[in-house]
Formats: sequence, structure tokens, C-alpha cells
Amino acid sequence: MKIQKTTYLSIGTNQGNKLENLQNAIHYIADNVGLILKISKIYKTPSWGFNSNDFYNVCLEVKTVLQPEKLMTVLLEIETTLGRTRSNTIGYVDRIIDIDIILFNGEIIFSPNLTVPHPKMLERKFVMIPLVEIAPNIIHPIEKKQLFICLKNCKDTSNISIIDKQLKKPTPITERYNYIAIEGNIGAGKTSLSKMISDDFNAKMVLERFADNPFLPKFYEDKERFAFPLEMSFLADRYQQLSDDLAQLDLFKNLVVSDYYIFKSLIFAQVTLQKDEYLLYRKMFDIMYKEITKPDLYVYLYQNSERLLENIKKRGRDYEQNIEASYLQKIHDGYKNFISTQLDLNVLIIDVSELDFVNNPVDYTEIINQIKRA
Repeated sequence: MKIQKTTYLSIGTNQGNKLENLQNAIHYIADNVGLILKISKIYKTPSWGFNSNDFYNVCLEVKTVLQPEKLMTVLLEIETTLGRTRSNTIGYVDRIIDIDIILFNGEIIFSPNLTVPHPKMLERKFVMIPLVEIAPNIIHPIEKKQLFICLKNCKDTSNISIIDKQLKKPTPITERYNYIAIEGNIGAGKTSLSKMISDDFNAKMVLERFADNPFLPKFYEDKERFAFPLEMSFLADRYQQLSDDLAQLDLFKNLVVSDYYIFKSLIFAQVTLQKDEYLLYRKMFDIMYKEITKPDLYVYLYQNSERLLENIKKRGRDYEQNIEASYLQKIHDGYKNFISTQLDLNVLIIDVSELDFVNNPVDYTEIINQIKRA
């Protein structure tokens, strides 16, 4: 599990559609920095240090796994994305967006590129008033005083007023979903993605226990002989595991992420079993399927057969090395048919054929943002 730390950010704008600028910044921070816990009211303040348009300012409380230097880099990238251009002009200037790190987990940081707490925060009401609104009792790590006391000592006489508009707090994955099932063909990366999501969002993880199945290596050596016992053992194990792990889902409301869904059993059985075996298997499946909790979101990772074969070869499981592209295509067709018939299932299909979400954070972030918007 990655350690999350609390940071407080100040956002200001005095150009263009200021409400839209603030909301866009909030969405980018939610997508690229972390979980937004609190957003202050919007405060209108005169331009500081120069004569120009009034600013709109807010403060955010954010949970992030980013280290301070990386956090600053990401915030600068967000500013650039939203249209801020920096110049060598000395002094204060208009800006379409300005995002500052005010506090970071109670730490004191002096580096060539970053100083925390922000060195001028205590002099500025446009920072202190929204900050005290969402974190009045937080201790300033240098002054050793609560922020509401620091605000009382602030000598800034600027006229601050509240804007009668409310910014929207993005709904995080942990509040949007209770149970996400991640599916895909053999080698699509479903287990890797499940582990990454579990790590980042402190989710309970349910991984398929295929490594413990004694019939699996035998199946790849003699499919006709071992298909039925393999599929029956998988069905029984998947049913037992999901029943146990999802039993307390409604009680605790914790996010659960699994790297399979029970319907996977039927998809593979359709490919591997003879007709009479499949009919018997289907009767058992239908009984169990009625009892299984349905996921709030069903994510299907699509990869083309060429990439799948590369991934299978790379992970090096001996019993998988003779899998053919035609077999993978049959599995994909089974998933495709299943998805097309499940009108009551919230399905998100993500093409990961050109993505490397394990090694490329940008690709991983794109997948997470698709899940958030599903």
C-alpha cells in the first residue's frame, strides 16, 4: 500500500472564466494528484501587489502519494495545460491559473525549488481565510500555532468577499464504486491492474487462485480429457472465493477489486467443453450465478492476440507457452458475446493494445480516469 499524505493547495485566477478555471484545475488535481477531501468557498480578492482584475481564490485539502518535488512538478504541468504562460517579468502579474503548495503533511521543506510552508501564506488573507475555513486547527509547523490563530495575527487589510457559487468536488473511485471486476483475455494485464488499483486506493483485492489448480497444467497437455474437471474446479473455487470475499460488502462499503468475474467460468467452458458437458456445466453455473454479487463496474481489458502472446511469453508460465492465437480469439469472442447480452451490467471496455500501464504512469492515469468517468 502506498502511503498517502495530506497537502493543502491554494488556487487563484483573475483571467477569463474564473469559475471555469477553478473547476478545471480541481478536476485535473483529482485526476493527477490525488483524492480531494475538502474545497473551500470561493473568495474574491483584489489583485495582490499590482492593479488588475480581482482574483477568485480557493483552498483544497488533498490526499496524495506524490512526494513534494513531484507534486510541484505535476501542479506546474496542470497550470501549463490550463493555459498559464510564465515570463521573466519581475513582480506580480495576471494569471489564468496559479496553484501553490501551502502545507505538506506538517513538514518543513527548504529545497532549491520548493519551500513549505509557503513563505508568504501568513501575510495573505486570500490564502489564510479559505485555508482556515477547511483546516482551522491544523498547526503551522514553524509558528507552532493553529491556523485560525495565525489568521487573527494576519496584518493584511485586503477586502475579501465570498462568491455565491459552489465548486464541484470530483467523486473518487472509492465513493463511486463498491465492487469493480477487471476482466480480459489471458495475458491482458487484469491482475496487474487490479493490484495497482488496490495499492493506490487501499482497496480489498480478490485475485483468482489459478496457480493452486492442479488440473490447469494437465489441461494444456490434454484439453479433451481434463477440460470438464478443470472448469468445474474453477467454477467451485471462484464461487466460494467471491461468496466469502463479497459477503460483507454492503456492511463495510469498502472498495473491492477482483481480477475476474464469475461469468468468466461460462465463457471458458463454452470454448473448452463438449456439448453434453457444457449443458451439465451450465445447470450448475446458473444456480451459482444467481447468488453472486454483481459488480458496480465491469472493466474489460482488450488486447490484440499479438500483444497477448507477447505477454504470455514474457511472464513465462510453462503450461501457457503453447497457447495459440486461435484459442485466444475464441476466448475474446466469448467475452464479446457475453458483454453484448448483459444489458444490466455497467461495462467499460478499454483497449490496452497500445498502452503500457504497468511501466508508464500516463497510461495508467488514463485508465483510472476512464474508470472514474464510466
